[in-house]
This record gives sequence, structure tokens and C-alpha cells, in this order.
Amino acid sequence: MLGMHHALNSMLTDILLRVIVGGALVSIFAVLGDFLKPKSFAGLFGAAPSVALATLGLTISRQGSAFAAIEARSMIAGSIAFLIYALLVVLLLAYRKLPVLPVTLISLSVWVGAAFGLWVLCLR
Repeated sequence: MLGMHHALNSMLTDILLRVIVGGALVSIFAVLGDFLKPKSFAGLFGAAPSVALATLGLTISRQGSAFAAIEARSMIAGSIAFLIYALLVVLLLAYRKLPVLPVTLISLSVWVGAAFGLWVLCLR
């Protein structure tokens, strides 16, 4: 019972640290984003980099830099897959004027395929 209590406390501490560090980093990136032109870039620097940095910092402190390096590579692969998704969405919605639902479904399947392909090629 004591082991389960310790594990729960550790998990809650990790979540609390992620919220605090992630929130602070979101605020910092939001302020930096306000200085960029066009203002649409501000959203890019809001959540994802902040959460990634908070997660990597916690991973380094808890499991070491070797494990964090693997996690960082996975984040990079996921980012590349997301970039492919975003470019496809822009191409199909903005330039081809296709309906949103089919574009979303097709693009999500491409995102999953790209992420899995990158995992097979680079991370496995």
C-alpha cells in the first residue's frame, strides 16, 4: 500500500511540475510571440514548445539525458509528421477548395502514416 501511495504522489508531483513549468514557458513564449509579425506566429510559440521543454526537463531529471534524447528524437519525428499534415491541409483546403471533413480525415491518416514511417525508418 505504501508503494502505491508513493507512486501516486510521484505522479501527482510530475503533473504539478509540468503544469507549473509548462505554464511559465507558455507565458514566456506568448510574450515572445507578441513581438513577432504577423501575429499568427504567436500561436505557434504558445503551447507545444513549452510542453515539450517541460517534459524534456522532467525526463532529464527523472530518467537521465540518454532517455530524454530518445524522447526528443520522437518529438522531432512527430513534428515532421505534423508539418506534412499541415502542409497537406493547406494545399487541399486553401488551394484546392475541398470540403473540410474529407480533407481532415485524409490528412489525419497521412499524419499517422508519416509518423509511423518515420518511426520505422529512424527511431526503431
